[in-house]
Amino acid sequence: MRLGLDIGGTKIEAALLSAQGEILYCQRYPTPKQSYSLFLAEVIRVIQLAQQQASAPVTVGIGVPGTPDPSTGLIKNSNILVLNQQAFVRDLEQGLGIPVAVTNDANCFTLSEAMDGGGRGHSVVFGVILGTGCGGGLCIDQRPIVGPNACAGEWGHNSLPRYRNDRDGEAVVCYCGQTNCIESFISGSGLERQYAARGMNQLIVPEIVGRVAAGERLATDVWEQYCDQLARSLAGIVNILDPDIIVLGGGVSNVEQLYSGLQQRVASYVFGGHCHTPIVRARHGDSSGVRGAAWLGAQQMKTSQTSNA
Repeated sequence: MRLGLDIGGTKIEAALLSAQGEILYCQRYPTPKQSYSLFLAEVIRVIQLAQQQASAPVTVGIGVPGTPDPSTGLIKNSNILVLNQQAFVRDLEQGLGIPVAVTNDANCFTLSEAMDGGGRGHSVVFGVILGTGCGGGLCIDQRPIVGPNACAGEWGHNSLPRYRNDRDGEAVVCYCGQTNCIESFISGSGLERQYAARGMNQLIVPEIVGRVAAGERLATDVWEQYCDQLARSLAGIVNILDPDIIVLGGGVSNVEQLYSGLQQRVASYVFGGHCHTPIVRARHGDSSGVRGAAWLGAQQMKTSQTSNA
């Protein structure tokens, strides 16, 4: 059986998948962030509780914000601050006595959608999470690509293409230290920031979209600006990777208006003026992260067995 954990800043979700991808068990727990020792102990406890529900031995895969550094094995770039610079994979494996596969949560999302979701049947799948942040992942032939710097898919920390302050607003310093990162504009929080920057109240994405539907001029202008920023950013992915399909997840991906004319918008920025790349919504929604983590653990075990054969 396949056990996946999707660890976020507020919750840890654990799910058991059958060989056919059916969710047999799913539970959520608060994420402890007071200290690394408390965090590690809770992750081990959650895994052991799930193991008790399984009718057979389980493989374990985990998606985390951040990623293990290939050169040191330590977690880097996590917004769960107590996790940074910790040997999380080693500590987990020592605590559980079994191998554990760990990667970035966006990689898990993309793997899930490549296996049996919106990207099924496509060789090169680029996954996008438009949530509080702006994650990305790349799968080729249903295998996540990580890269020697563990940065594959981290498009959100490239600069917003064709940025101009007269149309995109004042420059924004990202938490990563760079200026005008894509994430600062096309994440859900980026959309909310841009609406508030026009002198209006701080609203969440559904409220802004509701005002667009009601015909509010300011909300409509901000939404059009957002869609153009998203198109410019996706065009960069097409120009570099030319994936077979792009799958969108996260809260903003649930907005129906997002898909109206998006492919045509992207085409206007793609080299040659054409874009034949489908841009679709994730099939598994919020479950994709935990599902992808479960697939990841099974893949690592299969690779390990093949290498040892």
